[in-house]
Amino acid sequence: MSQPLVIRIGICGLGTVGQGVWKHLSRIRTELESRLGVKLELARASVRDRRKVRTVKLAPGKLTTDPLAVATDPNIDIVCELIGGTTVARDVTLAALACGKVVVSANKALISKHGAELFETARRHGGHFLFEASVAGGIPLIKALREGLVANRFPLIYGILNGTCNYILTQMEEQDAPYPAILGEAKKLGYAEADESLDVLGWDTAHKAVVLAFLAHGTWVKPEQMIVEGIDRITPGDFKNAAALGYGIKLLAVIARDFKSGELSVRVHPTLLPESHVVAKVSGVFNAVSVQGDVAGTTLYIGRGAGQDATASAVISDLVDAVSLLKNDRRAFITARKSNAPARPEKVCRLAPPAHIRGRYYLRMTVSDEPGVLAQIAAAMAGQGVSIASVIQSAQEPAGAASLVLTTHQSDERAIAATLSRLARLKCVLEKPLLLRIGDFSE
Repeated sequence: MSQPLVIRIGICGLGTVGQGVWKHLSRIRTELESRLGVKLELARASVRDRRKVRTVKLAPGKLTTDPLAVATDPNIDIVCELIGGTTVARDVTLAALACGKVVVSANKALISKHGAELFETARRHGGHFLFEASVAGGIPLIKALREGLVANRFPLIYGILNGTCNYILTQMEEQDAPYPAILGEAKKLGYAEADESLDVLGWDTAHKAVVLAFLAHGTWVKPEQMIVEGIDRITPGDFKNAAALGYGIKLLAVIARDFKSGELSVRVHPTLLPESHVVAKVSGVFNAVSVQGDVAGTTLYIGRGAGQDATASAVISDLVDAVSLLKNDRRAFITARKSNAPARPEKVCRLAPPAHIRGRYYLRMTVSDEPGVLAQIAAAMAGQGVSIASVIQSAQEPAGAASLVLTTHQSDERAIAATLSRLARLKCVLEKPLLLRIGDFSE
């Protein structure tokens, strides 16, 4: 009887996620070997500090401080890049792909910045790059787009892709508490990093939106080409105003494609969602993504978007796919998948200009509490073709100021940007206005 194929796995980066992968792989290795018909060996791992105490135990001979040694080791078949960042991680990933290896990564920032280079290197050298864990943690969203929904084109994908922001927004609403207080609480609980800016200013979500846009439409959109806005200016009063209008507030990524014009828009911003909407009800650190397909209709994915176990689950899912690649005919996979490009690539689409991105808007302003202010603001908005749909006004500190909340009828990003610029020049507008989009998505 022939011996089973031995698949050797190397892990670059043994932090929270790396330890989770090692722990769960060790726990279920016998079962996976039986199901896959191979022998799995956790061969080597790279760390920055050998002396650091870890929750997983490794033989000293399996540890190295050189991740490139793991990436280029001829005895290692699959390389897990779990270092993070876009410098060393890029070098490690390119080196492994250049050796024709299968690389598994959870690194959305790396893919967002260097995805085209990584996939081209994989194609050129016969390697593969798998990245299920880079978006939405334990939710199998990437597999759904790349495999389960392969017959579809995607007019609209939107959802919550950052658990930190969703936790903060949920707690602000439930506790009627200001952003700084809830941010401090999130840091104490480990939901927010010491430097929270990547999460709360929308950039983490933007990196994930880049990955989803590529999978759905075969186009690399740079975060700097997108509308990217965060949650740091939202107040408890905004939740009250939104509730009065029948909405909740979520930080969403929105990827919309008009297949008639060929235009694509990718954006990240706080959004008012109808309270009855399923995504509006997703709370805490959970993620939720709605995918609209032209064949399957709308499918919804909800689950933990981050954390050791959720991310490790997605990494191990990719490891199983990697084993199948190595066990079977790798060339057939390359032909079918264009080295991880969308299974049915579309014509190259162009980014929609601001004037073509339409929607309704919520504007909150602190204004002078005096006669004629609303007329001045209405005139400024009308000058850009933006019409007012509703008004909420209340007194506000300091004395002599008022909070003015407006919603608009349908407008577009060009017109609303010009309106904001014009409003900022009015003497009666005392602070920079807050703009939120209204998500009129059909479920």
